[in-house]
Amino acid sequence: MASHGCCGDKNHESVHNHDEDSAEIGIEYSLYNKIDKEHLECLNETIEGSGKTIFKAWEDRLNFDIFVESDADEELLFNIPFTGNVKLKGIKVIGEDAETHPSKLRLFKNRPSMTFDDVSAAADQEFDLAKDKTGAVEYSTKVVTFSNVYHLTLHFPSNFGGESTKIYYIGLKGEFSEGHHHGVTICTYEARALPQDHKNPLNEYSSSRVGQ
Repeated sequence: MASHGCCGDKNHESVHNHDEDSAEIGIEYSLYNKIDKEHLECLNETIEGSGKTIFKAWEDRLNFDIFVESDADEELLFNIPFTGNVKLKGIKVIGEDAETHPSKLRLFKNRPSMTFDDVSAAADQEFDLAKDKTGAVEYSTKVVTFSNVYHLTLHFPSNFGGESTKIYYIGLKGEFSEGHHHGVTICTYEARALPQDHKNPLNEYSSSRVGQ
């Protein structure tokens, strides 16, 4: 991170560097665009549909008017389908600097429609979370494990002592590719034989006989 100098030129350079860094992070954390929002599901949310709203652009991460809050207890569970395949590299979680901030995150790969009855299974990866109200902390995933993800489940089992859990932003960093079925369709089409590619030897023989 660039240091803030006392002179005007240094301050200008520092701000410029921060802007560049923020823009780069925004590009890296753009997987929210590849989520199938219509089928994204959040269990134990106080307001129905609020869980979908926290998967948003990096520049909107500090909009604290938009958040999800747990209902019956401190747990939240997100079932996140993607529109293709994802190589997940990092996660950011923004909450309040308070007891309502989630304290643990558990990840499950390619297990659609999980419920709280299913989370007793071993997670593919777990993180102990720090209180983060700006998105400064990045949690790096095991890229080998999360290299071909079409569905991601996020389980927040606990917080720092609050009766409910509040989350303002979840950022997902990684690479996206279209589903494999598209490639198969294209290959099948290109492999289809075309009539003009295969001349009939009988026709050629007949033509030669007529010319004699």
